[in-house]
Amino acid sequence: MAKVKIIFPGYFSTEDEGRACSNVILVQDQGLNIIVDPGTLPDQQVLLDKLQAEGLTPADIDIVYITHSHLDHYRNIGMFSRAKTLDFYGWWEGDGSKDYSGPVTADIEMIYTPGHSDDGTTFLVKTADGLVAICGDVFWRENFPEDDPYATDKEKLAESRRMVLAAANWVIPGHGARFKADK
Repeated sequence: MAKVKIIFPGYFSTEDEGRACSNVILVQDQGLNIIVDPGTLPDQQVLLDKLQAEGLTPADIDIVYITHSHLDHYRNIGMFSRAKTLDFYGWWEGDGSKDYSGPVTADIEMIYTPGHSDDGTTFLVKTADGLVAICGDVFWRENFPEDDPYATDKEKLAESRRMVLAAANWVIPGHGARFKADK
């Protein structure tokens, strides 16, 4: 079973005077260290310190997964130059890319969840606590925002939210605490 941990809690502009940073999440499975959405962070040293607390350095990260292409989720991707990257468009290694064909591991799969942005994706991760959906801004936090002002397609977003809640036991939103998916 995979392990999932928010190593830096995200925040967003409506509560922090125009600033935003995504949750930065560490997923570990089958010897792989995966960073999800390395965020903007006030200083990259914050992320270095969080990794060090987990016994890791940027060189120990095998994969960086980006839930969608909004800067508050991916700005620090360059800290992980050795890592492969997975996003909506597929796998990136150096300057080459190839289409995604899943799963990532037996316990991790990427699904497409558009609506907040056209390139939205979600990680579904099997853990000892059940299935965790790491969904970027499909939800910013539990039950918020009800009406996403940045959504590119509100109908697709509603469908993606239903799909995430139906699939998962737990949801890690883009900028808030993990919450239980009520089924």
